[in-house]
Amino acid sequence: MTSRTVHLAAYDTLADWEYGHAIGHLRSGSYFRPTQGAYDVATVAATTGRPVTTMGGQRIVPDLALDALQPEDSALLILPGAELWDTSEELVPFAAKAREFLAAGVPVAAICGATAGLAREGLLDGRPHTSGAAPYLGAQPGYQGGGHYREADAVRAGGLITAGPTAPVAFAREIFAELDVMEPTILDAWYRLFAHSDASAFPVLMSAGAADSEGGSEGGSV
Repeated sequence: MTSRTVHLAAYDTLADWEYGHAIGHLRSGSYFRPTQGAYDVATVAATTGRPVTTMGGQRIVPDLALDALQPEDSALLILPGAELWDTSEELVPFAAKAREFLAAGVPVAAICGATAGLAREGLLDGRPHTSGAAPYLGAQPGYQGGGHYREADAVRAGGLITAGPTAPVAFAREIFAELDVMEPTILDAWYRLFAHSDASAFPVLMSAGAADSEGGSEGGSV
């Protein structure tokens, strides 16, 4: 049976704003297909022995240690950005875990500094991808994926999602698309509303929420 748990990597200096849209909707099941349910979200850290502190000063108590995480127990691994991706080798094991996930056919979503970690791991050399800027990845040791770089808010290819730090909504959109949790018209409306404040998308989402309520499943709220 396919896992219904999404794993969120947690480490000190974690960028708070980059994953909220994604995990908020995954946990609530808002606007999901009638056949879909909400996901559990579990945090994964190098060790469960201490809380991690985000860039915004929030403390997260990890649910699971990284070495205990197996791809078959997960629907998706989310790697947010963090200052540590650029200032130390501390997060290398998370990039190695991403390699393990992709080899097992389980998707990985990386944003901001996490894309640099994947670049150093060699995981972007053969896949279309993006980041904050092409020169940022070009400066990473061992990176040979310049020909696959795309100037886009977010890119999804071969089970790997990448995004820059200013694109958390596009990042979430590609996660929802990868997991196939929303009808395409609903996903388009969700993105138009949250990314562009497009008022014409609001009735589409409200209709989806009403349909969920009538069907007895959890509806969404904006």
